[in-house]
Amino acid sequence: MEAGEIGRLGHDLMDLLQAIGHIGVDFTSPFKKDCTDLSRRISLLSHLIDEIRDFKGSSPSSSLADLHLALNAAMGILQIARSSSPVSSDVAQKRISFQFQYVTWQLEKVLGEIPYDHFDVSDEVREQVDLVHLQLRRATEQNGSLNSKALTGISYVLSHIHDDDPDPQILSRVIENLQTENMGDVNHDFQAMLGMVAEIYGKAWNNAGQAKYILERLENFDSSGGNQINEADAKRDNLANKTLEEIKNPDSLTIPDDFCCPISYELMRDPVIVTTGQTYERSSIQRWIDGGSKTCPKTQQKLQNLTLTPNYVLRSLIRQWCEAHRVEQPQGSSNRKSDGSSQEINGDRAAINALVRQLSSQSSAEQRAAVAEIRLLAKRGTENRILIMEAGAIPVLVNLLSTDDLRTQENAVTSILNLSIYDPNKGVIVLAGAIPPIVEVLKKGTMEARENAAATLFSLSLIDENKITIGASGAIKALVDLLQRGSTRGKKDASTALFNLCIYHGNKARAIRAGILVPLMNILQDSSDGMVDETLTILSVLASNQECKVAIAKANAIPVLIDLIRTGLPRNKENATAILLALCKKDSENLACIGRLGALIPLTELAKSGTDRAKRKATSLLEHLGRMQQIV
Repeated sequence: MEAGEIGRLGHDLMDLLQAIGHIGVDFTSPFKKDCTDLSRRISLLSHLIDEIRDFKGSSPSSSLADLHLALNAAMGILQIARSSSPVSSDVAQKRISFQFQYVTWQLEKVLGEIPYDHFDVSDEVREQVDLVHLQLRRATEQNGSLNSKALTGISYVLSHIHDDDPDPQILSRVIENLQTENMGDVNHDFQAMLGMVAEIYGKAWNNAGQAKYILERLENFDSSGGNQINEADAKRDNLANKTLEEIKNPDSLTIPDDFCCPISYELMRDPVIVTTGQTYERSSIQRWIDGGSKTCPKTQQKLQNLTLTPNYVLRSLIRQWCEAHRVEQPQGSSNRKSDGSSQEINGDRAAINALVRQLSSQSSAEQRAAVAEIRLLAKRGTENRILIMEAGAIPVLVNLLSTDDLRTQENAVTSILNLSIYDPNKGVIVLAGAIPPIVEVLKKGTMEARENAAATLFSLSLIDENKITIGASGAIKALVDLLQRGSTRGKKDASTALFNLCIYHGNKARAIRAGILVPLMNILQDSSDGMVDETLTILSVLASNQECKVAIAKANAIPVLIDLIRTGLPRNKENATAILLALCKKDSENLACIGRLGALIPLTELAKSGTDRAKRKATSLLEHLGRMQQIV
């Protein structure tokens, strides 16, 4: 794809994004949330498209064309769903639900294939795209009934339908393996699913008859392949006996279906049984439940309770199979550690339940002893974190955050930090209302409690949705205060949490208004805390926001950044240059300031001898300076 074609496609992509942003949603539509989530995620790609549109080179990849098709499909399903009625039939609603699932899967797949380095996408924009990519992946994983093999098959057929002679053996095998797949409560045959996808891709294809053409071609296709291939072609004969996955990975080892989680399709490490009798990987089913689902993903039956019973027999069989096939055994929560004073309690459900009951004791001494013990246990492995959560400790620990006993409060917040290491616990912690009291500890607790509160907010913010909740809770102001006045460890914990929160675009301006630039500039000018790297990383994230760019320039950061390019470590020079480039894009005043302050010489040196990334950023900045001088 040549430069001119990339530019035109970039403009088309931006038009698509704007059109998607203007698609309204009927408040009564049963798919209001799906539409809102999809539109919001797509809108975050505007900065990516903007940078790709300005790219001057060519591209060896078709990923932009694939992105164009995926966005067309997104527009198609949004247009279908926006007017869907609450009284639509179950079949119609399941049809739209499947189309949403396909579009989400396709967008996630396409974003993972774009050559960001080739397009010289800035780190700030890449971080934002990574956030969208992660959200789409999580949404795909939560669709427990969605069969990725079916989606891969649909995608394969559609991508080859324009070929004059698509490989009949592979096409035949794909169709043969995917004749019937379970999608939610309804079994759809492969052609029906293909027709649903064809409906949302209508605008992307040449004419309205394209879908009909595909289906007719499939109907007329000899699924045995015997009449359409050369029997003497040994290579194609071999391909005919393989599934699509085996074609892609000829050396792959087939894992028994019963050993794979029906949600993640991966080898289970900690299989558990739900009340319907189905077995899932613990982390996958816990994520499903934490997302608000109360049904069995495989059978769609309502779960009578949310108890997860370890499937010890299956776990043993999986380990035996791994040993027999020399496969690295998955490490599950059954691996027990037995060190320290809590050796006899580790992994003991009854003992942990007793400790959790002690947390609610009327005796402050008993509470203090119990929370100290739970703090240690939660530090020692996944099984303990699961058992402590299942014993109902999290809501009680959240209540203890407000205690007047500072030692108990300190151990409570640290216990929550340790429990949050296990990802499914993060959702339980937030649902228990933990964020406001954690922020209060961050403001008023002992220094150790404040440090661990900051670390807890960082851990919770690793879930994208929590970035929004934490940002709106007043946590950013408290973190900025810790960054300015805390201990060395407290400053590092605060900087890590602030960086992660500021990945979400809406938190960048909050951080500026909370006064984050004061401690950041102090650290850059006095590097005794050894936090220059952390500070530059935060600034690089903030610099992608227009309000933040103005504030950074007003804080007199440009001369400090130029000085770092002259005297800093290689990593410092690289990040400082990236920030300056972000400040100068579409800002002639900042660009002129850099020229006046003598940045030309250090940038020229960096373009010759810096790291690969530093060379790219310095060269780009020098080109901007050169164009400005030509205009003058």
